[in-house]
Amino acid sequence: MMKIKLLTMLLLLLTSGLVAQKKQVTLSGTIKDKNSGEALSFVTVVLKQSRDTTQVTGTISNEAGQFTLRDVASGEYWLSASFVGYDQHQSDIFVGSNSAYLDLGVIDMTESAQQLQEVIVTGEQDAVSGQMDKKTFTVEDNVSQGGGSVMQSMQNLPGVTTQEGQIALRGNTQVMVLIDGKQTAITGFGNQNGLDNIPASAVEKIEIINNPSAKYDTNGNGGIINIIMKKEEESGLNGKVGLTTGLGALWIRKDNLPGIRPQYQATPKINPSLSLNYRKKNVNFFLQADNLYTETLNKNEFVTRTYDDGTVIHQQMKRNRNTNFFSATTGMDWYIDEHNSLTVSGMFSQESIKDYGDQPFFDEDYSQNLRLWQFLEDEVLTAAMLSVAYAHKFAQPGEKLNIGFNYTFDREDEKYFFDNTMPAYTTEESFFLIADQRVADISLDYTRPTKHGLWETGVKFRSRAIPTDMQFNSSSSNSVLDPGADGKATYKEMIPAIYGNYLYEIKHLEAEVGLRVEYVNLVYEVDPNHNTYASDGYDYFQPFPNARITYNVDARNKLSMFYNRRVDRPDEGDIRIFPKYDDAEIIKVGNPALRPQFTNSFELGYKNVWDDGYYYGAVYHRMSDGTITRIATQSDTSNLIYNISQNAGKSYNSGVEMVLTQDLTDWLSMNLNINGYYNKIDAFTAVSQYPKDNSFTVDEQDVYSGNVKLNTAFSFFSNLEAQLTAIYLAPDIIPQGTIGSRFSLDIGVKKGIQKGKGELFFNATDVLNTMVIHKEIEGDTFSYTSSDYYETQVFRLGYNFKF
Repeated sequence: MMKIKLLTMLLLLLTSGLVAQKKQVTLSGTIKDKNSGEALSFVTVVLKQSRDTTQVTGTISNEAGQFTLRDVASGEYWLSASFVGYDQHQSDIFVGSNSAYLDLGVIDMTESAQQLQEVIVTGEQDAVSGQMDKKTFTVEDNVSQGGGSVMQSMQNLPGVTTQEGQIALRGNTQVMVLIDGKQTAITGFGNQNGLDNIPASAVEKIEIINNPSAKYDTNGNGGIINIIMKKEEESGLNGKVGLTTGLGALWIRKDNLPGIRPQYQATPKINPSLSLNYRKKNVNFFLQADNLYTETLNKNEFVTRTYDDGTVIHQQMKRNRNTNFFSATTGMDWYIDEHNSLTVSGMFSQESIKDYGDQPFFDEDYSQNLRLWQFLEDEVLTAAMLSVAYAHKFAQPGEKLNIGFNYTFDREDEKYFFDNTMPAYTTEESFFLIADQRVADISLDYTRPTKHGLWETGVKFRSRAIPTDMQFNSSSSNSVLDPGADGKATYKEMIPAIYGNYLYEIKHLEAEVGLRVEYVNLVYEVDPNHNTYASDGYDYFQPFPNARITYNVDARNKLSMFYNRRVDRPDEGDIRIFPKYDDAEIIKVGNPALRPQFTNSFELGYKNVWDDGYYYGAVYHRMSDGTITRIATQSDTSNLIYNISQNAGKSYNSGVEMVLTQDLTDWLSMNLNINGYYNKIDAFTAVSQYPKDNSFTVDEQDVYSGNVKLNTAFSFFSNLEAQLTAIYLAPDIIPQGTIGSRFSLDIGVKKGIQKGKGELFFNATDVLNTMVIHKEIEGDTFSYTSSDYYETQVFRLGYNFKF
């Protein structure tokens, strides 16, 4: 009842999450003599408001007859061109909000004896709402999550939910994560690795793209999250330094089962950060460096497993984690001339993780200690990326050519040591894994504005290889390891792709249509001595279209329809053949026979903007074939559970998303985000090969779920800001089961000091300590329930200084 009362009270609050943004457009064109075709220089070009002929801006054409009108707001205008000896040219112009550049093409002028007087330019610009296919959030505005990781910063963004290092958009975990528009080793090529350790202090803003166009890679049917890192470009030397400290797990929420090491308490967090920029004339140097050290109670899950034969086992998985994540980005921008620039940058990161784990097992009445599994997982993830980007701007404003090259190397170096204590014996064993990833991307993108829109086209080629070596170090007797399942394997992927995208916009109508065509060839080479799996792979040549139609009812109301076809290819971790023993009796194994998951998605969106807020609503539906998931099965008479990747057939995700933003006063703004959806996975039958062939059937699963997020931002006197965030997550389905509802409340305060150059902040996540994950799983021959009391409550204090 207390939670319900609290939630009801918080429903009266809202926050400033999404804001209507002004969009400025550059118009350009060429003036020519209609009869001779020669360019006319020094022609006066004037832009006026259609409604009252108020003059907005003007310019004159250059020696090539070209003209440019900058910083024009969306709206209806009247364009005139006048020159001594020529008739005045007049035309109606509509300026939309989708493209930052519009090419008005060639304007022909006819000779005449008439002469026009020069005009004086005055006027004003109208505010325009942002596009409906992208939402952008500045990380520094997220006061209640400052000083933490990128994963924590995403928790209160509309449509985003987080769980165990993974994010979901509108209930869908198939999300592609980019850094500065590129896939990297830090976030994974198609996965979400590392998000829980990237410091939020290194991030400028986060973009959520629910309906990507053809210029983006095709994977990630749930959408794209683009993390834009900080980079200053002001003249001279400037930068920012910061330090954040914190404590988590201030008290024990549930006591350990007997006989294991204590849970982490009062876990420290420390995050120093540095951002430097030096620009002189046509050269700009930049550096962004962060180090995030945390100790966390990463997992504290209490499980009860019940088997069909009546056996009941109680267990706990407790994992104390030490993490140090260092990342640095540095590089140089060289502005060669007004048309050409070159950027060379490098990124380096190293993440060191040590997990100290305890997993005791007891019988039904806790009278007998059946087993104790204790482990140390020592993992180092090192990544380096080199990027070279060349940009050429043509004489026509907005027409540009970008050529990019990215090379990434990263290494996963994992050592896992464990003691397996049984009533009759104890063994000490270990396994080592080294996986190197090498990825080379070459891309060429060309953009050309038109009178009513924009052309985009380009090509991209990717080569990716991941050689993996797993070594089991088993004991001479009573080993739990499978010595025939280790060895070597190599993942090889080649993807050439080409795309075209066209955007068209007139007064009341916007249209966007695109097509990306890609060829994928994947080869997975397996050690011929492996006891279960053999080499496998697949290839395909597929089109991936996208379309959007938007009807602008007026300046404040618009209605959009979207269509996308996308794919989720199984990543190397999904098909990795080596069993992962990070749980004593639940073994995670990949499946090299896994195939891609293809998805068609549809969306209808509506947006209404008013002076101090706006409403956004969307209805969406996704249909996936070959759904990639993990299924838990048993294959023999032991209690071991094998968690194996499978293609589950067809699945569906349908829902409604609503965002309501309102500025109530000069010092209070509020936002309500509601996302409700229906998830369904059809029944299917499959065969798992490891550790032996085992056919199984999974019943149909479906659930109605969703989440509610309430944010309230306060702007007090003397540069004092505060934020209150409440999140409710409804029950949802997971493979073969459900996850229970969750609720949390976050608070934050930020104070500007030192004449705006300094900043102090304090925040607390999950203040009420209510974020507990409850699960129920139904397998073929077993079921289990669990509650994870991992660390969610963290208090942080930080300081930033700009210079």
